[in-house]
Amino acid sequence: MSLAIEQCAPTSTSAPMARNKAEDISALLKAVADPTRLQILALLAKAERQEDCTCNLTEPLGLSQPTISHHLKKLAAVGLVEKQRRGTWIWYSINKERWQDLGELFK
Repeated sequence: MSLAIEQCAPTSTSAPMARNKAEDISALLKAVADPTRLQILALLAKAERQEDCTCNLTEPLGLSQPTISHHLKKLAAVGLVEKQRRGTWIWYSINKERWQDLGELFK
């Protein structure tokens, strides 16, 4: 018994994702593809008020403050974290709207 190609080949009636949206999501995926950045996001998500200061992230990650700041800068560049200066420290929190953009891929 042979099958026609139409019976086994996937078909799609929907249009592909718009190029600009694909590029935007690609930037998000590149930002979270780093293990340290994933750890930072997890720490922020589990923090008491879902925000934390760079100074509180160094010990759990075993990394220097400049290294953590570098990773936070990458996450902020794509909008995954928001920052707020309080005195000499910057506090970071997850941008939930931007995080949902990643979740939309799987719907």
